[in-house]
Amino acid sequence: MIKVLLVDDHTIVRKGIRQLLEDTSDIKVAGEAKNAEEMFMLIKNDAFDMVILDISLPGRSGIDALKQLKKVNPNLPVLILSMHPENQYALRVMKSGAAGYLTKESAPEEMINAVRKIHKGKKYISANLAEELANFLNGNTIQLPHQKLTDREYEVLMRIAEGKSLTAIANNLSLSVKTISTYRSRILKKLNKENNSELVKYVMEYNLS
Repeated sequence: MIKVLLVDDHTIVRKGIRQLLEDTSDIKVAGEAKNAEEMFMLIKNDAFDMVILDISLPGRSGIDALKQLKKVNPNLPVLILSMHPENQYALRVMKSGAAGYLTKESAPEEMINAVRKIHKGKKYISANLAEELANFLNGNTIQLPHQKLTDREYEVLMRIAEGKSLTAIANNLSLSVKTISTYRSRILKKLNKENNSELVKYVMEYNLS
């Protein structure tokens, strides 16, 4: 039996995934958490075969949680679940130690296949992402400006592109408005842009939204 820890801040999403996975004979949702803190508490007190982790968590982001998790328990595989398309975050989370990346738009059977494949010690990625990873590892990829952003800067960029204010971003990430403003300044400089409108146009130009 594959014991899964499910981490998502939306109760209805967790309920749906639990029902999906437990319709199988070999997968069991052995724990649920709505944020990173609950996840680490459960991991400390129980043993799981893998974690299904939402990338968009309140407070600490899924990427931050993933990085810490790989330090605390490097052998525990993590499947990242996201509402964002692959070209936004997939390469970043795979570089950070994720065993797979799945969008919430994926077919239900894909999640079951992903869980089983990752449990066998393999990676679960799409053909497009596999090619992108291969190019990255071989040094064949021309680095675009947004790829030079840190994970936190990239996350702030995505939220600015969604039209969120600096205050809203700060509240969501549990950071100060001043800190978010500093990230914004760095993003503008690295992307050679002047304002939020130009950032939104950049995100649209590279089809990151």
